Amino acid sequence: MKILLINVVCKRGSTGKIVYDLYTELNKHGHEAAVCYGRGPKIKEFNIFKFSSNWEVYLHALFTRITGLHGCYSYFATKKLIKFIKKFEPDVVNLHQFDAYFLNEITLFRYLKNNNIKTVLTLHSENPYTGKCGYAYECNKWMKECKNCPQKREWPKSYFFDFTKYMFHKKKALMKDFNNIALVAPSKWLADRVKLSFLKDKRIKVIHNGIDLTDFHIYNADELKKGLGIDENEKILLHVTPHSLLNKGKGGKYIIELARKLEGKNIKIVVVGEKIKMDNFTKNIIQVDKIYDKCLLAQYYSMADLMVITSKKEVFPTVCLESLACGTPVIGFDAGGTAETTPDGYGLFVKYADVEMLKKKVLDYLDGNLILKSKKEYENFASIEYSKEKMFNNYFYLYIDIFLQEE
Repeated sequence: MKILLINVVCKRGSTGKIVYDLYTELNKHGHEAAVCYGRGPKIKEFNIFKFSSNWEVYLHALFTRITGLHGCYSYFATKKLIKFIKKFEPDVVNLHQFDAYFLNEITLFRYLKNNNIKTVLTLHSENPYTGKCGYAYECNKWMKECKNCPQKREWPKSYFFDFTKYMFHKKKALMKDFNNIALVAPSKWLADRVKLSFLKDKRIKVIHNGIDLTDFHIYNADELKKGLGIDENEKILLHVTPHSLLNKGKGGKYIIELARKLEGKNIKIVVVGEKIKMDNFTKNIIQVDKIYDKCLLAQYYSMADLMVITSKKEVFPTVCLESLACGTPVIGFDAGGTAETTPDGYGLFVKYADVEMLKKKVLDYLDGNLILKSKKEYENFASIEYSKEKMFNNYFYLYIDIFLQEE
């Protein structure tokens, strides 16, 4: 089979890793896979093609902020992508994250639909059924009609105009009679949301995200701990984010608040992400720049006693899977599909934004009052449930099924 995978990035970030793992597994099993991506450094590997340029991404973002229209620009990039599709002639196109200023989604969906190209759409956010938002949070307008968006100034932000009603109906019309499409939701939480949207009549399958377990497993991290200046008897909380502690969506302010509440305790909070200037009250936070080396990142997971996630919403966060694979349980807010990653005994979750209860759970666990599993049990669970091979098999059966489906 010939499978084309389309995503915003490749080999980096959660969706970029997922797409690259699918690409490698498909090729390893004798199929022909290609990746088309829009942002990030150029990757010089067979059938991996970056079709967007930085200047067009910046223009797309600027036009979105001015007009309020999202996913309607990137003319040249989308033209290059469609040219690649015509040349590659895929049996199935698997579209992943596309709401990131690099693609004209209207043009692409129209092309796929009008040319009867078998399509799998993996939802890594709620954007495919909202007027613009990646996460609708408390707003339920998307169930009937997006308009008067309460998050106009949130990503993807608009400074002046609200075109969410227009975009909502544009997406709805494109999906109507698009019969050669199947949807993938990485979590049951997102699948249940889809069933309340205008996509409710589409075929939807839950396929959990997977990770590369050759990289993510338990490491000896004693030297790493020494290098960070952490005492042998100090406990470690780890927070991994693609952004900084100033990012609202990833809940950085709650990590800072938790650090305040844990001052004076024998605990350090290690934050891997974009560094920011910190005030004196955050001396128990150690900031580390973004880590792209997966083996090094796995050492950080292995070093930690707990991995903390405080996002406002997540679909099925791979940081939780990576942490478990490295023998470290997860603690955080029960928001979206986050808690689905760690069944009972593998994680601890509290109500969103309840930092006081989060602190209590952290201390209860570190003091030995909450017994979960051993590090090896976490690693074994992840190796069974979240391997990239299992993810690949689930996707491949879906590719075969939709390919054989009569038009």
